[in-house]
Amino acid sequence: MKPRTTTILYRGLTALFCLLMLADGIAGLLQVEGGREAFRLLGYPMYALLILGAAKLLGALALVQPWFRTLKEWAFAGFTINFIGAAASTAFAGMGLIGMLPAAVMLVLLFGLYFLWHRHQTIARSLVAEESTRPGHVTKPISAARQLATPNAF
Repeated sequence: MKPRTTTILYRGLTALFCLLMLADGIAGLLQVEGGREAFRLLGYPMYALLILGAAKLLGALALVQPWFRTLKEWAFAGFTINFIGAAASTAFAGMGLIGMLPAAVMLVLLFGLYFLWHRHQTIARSLVAEESTRPGHVTKPISAARQLATPNAF
């Protein structure tokens, strides 16, 4: 896959995934009727809807920030645990494979995003290394303010 294709797929999938998680997080915080009904069927307390809603909002924000890799890794881990837990909960509640399908689809989407993020990071590192080995290239120290101003939004 070409670097440009990887970047476009990564940013597009990140935007899609984060929009879905932002929408679900806001719905959880507002405790919309569909979410409350699902939690009643699964036997969960309603306050868990607030906790998961807030966690999804924070996780989506963590995925779009470009500065803290560890925070992004933790967001991926949190979403993975959330989707596996959702699939298991629906299976144990007797909703069958159809009930597990939304969580499974989101988990596959998340794994694709994680793979593309690592590819994107590898490409970015190789481009920096390639630039620094160019003849006549003089390495200058980059200030922290300039690094933060870099337009790498994803």
